[in-house]
Amino acid sequence: METNGWLDDLNAAQRAAVTHGFATGGEEPAAGPLLVVAGAGSGKTQTLAHRVAYLVLRGVDARRVLLLTFTRRAARAMTARAGAICAAHAARAGAPPVIAWAGTFHSIANRLLRRHGAEVGLDPSFTVLDRPDAEDLLDLVREELGLAARASRFPKKGTCLAVYSHVVNTQRPLAETLAETFPWCAPWGDELRALFRAYVEAKQSRNVLDYDDLLLYWHHLMAEPAAAAAVRRRFDHVLVDEYQDTNALQAAVLLALKPDGAGVTVVGDDAQAIYAFRGATARNILDFPRQFDPPAAVVTLEENYRSTQPILDACNAVMDLASEGFTKRLFSSRHSRQKPVLLSTEDEADQASVVAGAVLEHREAGIALRRQAVLFRAAHHSDQLEVELARRAIPFVKYGGLKFLEASHVKDLLCVLRWAENPRDTVAAFRVVQLLPGIGPAAARSAIAHLASHRHDLAALRRFAAPPAAADAWPALCALMGALHACGMAVEEQVAMARRWYRPHCARIHEDARIREGDLQQLERLAAAYPSRERFLTELTLDPPGASGDEAGDPRLDEDYLVLSTIHSAKGQEWDVVYVLSVVDGCIPSDMAVASPAQVDEERRLLYVAMSRARDHLYLVQPLRFHAREQHRHGSRHVYAPRTRFLPDALLDRFEQRAAVRPEARDDGGTPAGPPRVDVAARMRAMWT
Repeated sequence: METNGWLDDLNAAQRAAVTHGFATGGEEPAAGPLLVVAGAGSGKTQTLAHRVAYLVLRGVDARRVLLLTFTRRAARAMTARAGAICAAHAARAGAPPVIAWAGTFHSIANRLLRRHGAEVGLDPSFTVLDRPDAEDLLDLVREELGLAARASRFPKKGTCLAVYSHVVNTQRPLAETLAETFPWCAPWGDELRALFRAYVEAKQSRNVLDYDDLLLYWHHLMAEPAAAAAVRRRFDHVLVDEYQDTNALQAAVLLALKPDGAGVTVVGDDAQAIYAFRGATARNILDFPRQFDPPAAVVTLEENYRSTQPILDACNAVMDLASEGFTKRLFSSRHSRQKPVLLSTEDEADQASVVAGAVLEHREAGIALRRQAVLFRAAHHSDQLEVELARRAIPFVKYGGLKFLEASHVKDLLCVLRWAENPRDTVAAFRVVQLLPGIGPAAARSAIAHLASHRHDLAALRRFAAPPAAADAWPALCALMGALHACGMAVEEQVAMARRWYRPHCARIHEDARIREGDLQQLERLAAAYPSRERFLTELTLDPPGASGDEAGDPRLDEDYLVLSTIHSAKGQEWDVVYVLSVVDGCIPSDMAVASPAQVDEERRLLYVAMSRARDHLYLVQPLRFHAREQHRHGSRHVYAPRTRFLPDALLDRFEQRAAVRPEARDDGGTPAGPPRVDVAARMRAMWT
């Protein structure tokens, strides 16, 4: 195949990954499994998109390529880029081939279960619960079993669902999960087992699946020989993005799809495996090559296109001390004399003041606020900084807040559509009915029981005797549900109809209904892209917009704003300037995540991810003391905060060390005084005079 030079845009390692399994000038041999270890900023997305395009241009049927990602946005970006390459370089004219099977693990599972679910006893018309609704259903079962009324404390619904999810995704026994991850719940092992059994039965009776069930049913599907063979026949090549973020269940599904590894390409970075709390395990990527005979080929991408070399030197040094991992040395053509700054401050208040001052100075030097980010291990670590930013009138957006689908008005509207799609979905019905004035939980349960006695025929709603306070509003709800269930309209029109019905109820329930209307209008626009209500509801649940306001926009936002983010939420992003708060033991690593070497290793990777987000300037900030409250009779005191163990003295030559501590500050109660106190704020001002 003539490439017309389009592979010349790739470096040697990227080209090796893209062309793996093809003999020069020949036909495709039996391509063995490939692991692409892609260091931070090394062009992972470009490499994977080129790999997809190369397969298609070498004659692989685009309909037989499966691309698995962790966000719908990533799938769209990669398929669009691969399609553009194919369109520009295809040997024959015509529309570029479409990669029909591209999406998240959960969305692909949903599509396959719609086609093959009956083979494992699943009604293909199921609906998918989002996490809050799954919690509500689990809580209903919890109450029915009498577990909520125990004399001693029983885990709340969110904890119960977290335990259930962890067991499903890690494929570990319940007793082991409780002992190692949820030890405070261990005494309730028998009760939790009964609760989960009843929860599964409740979902089955309602024909609903939660997020974890999609993978679990796919796993069971691949355990049935006939069904597994039918699924395998669909795909010649399977490509997986961010493989370090997969859990045991996802890895098992991949191996069941391609037991011999033929046609499998996985891409990821073991140094960025930071989602163990979701059930992900770095062992999947670390062990991948040895799961096949012969072992999978490994190509390592080390050339970084994001950061300056001094930042990469510091990142490399941090990961060199990890207990295990693939060896890689990130390098860049972006040279600089500016090392990352290790900045010590007197305490958290000084940390907030110094960071806010540095943000403004970089802004005056031409770096917009939105090109700067402040990262932290836990959301509350930015509390004092947020107060300081408000005092200085620095607008900011914080990531890790309320998710789009968790906003009550969005959930209200989606539950209307879910109920119309699946009349047996009593969780959605229970929420919708209570939107009417005069209907509380008791009346809602009566309405649902009435509907169940009529085999969930929505037409029977008209024969329910609504409470007097709801009598005027009840006919409109009945008419709405009847029209939606008939489903003769485009999805966008259905959302518009539901929105018009909901508008007066939203105005009655919420004081800021006008602002919320923007989210609902955006929901209507999103619906226009979907061919069916089922696809709209399922895919929005599986990969929702990030936050309420992200889609509709908040008119109160300034033209520019600083980004505040947890490190977990920052993965995959980059900024010109990055500040990492509280780089001390107890924060990074978290004092709640040092019980095992594996936890400490993950905390090291968290710091690496934070550091590798920076393009030009990186600040690691170490408050020397924290204000700790004691019991009332002892008052409070300052506690010394040692520098994170991930930056031992041997690594300090990779940093420019600065101290921003008031000269008059004294040691408190024998606390180490820290390094020499220098007025860095004055020094930073002097840089621009």
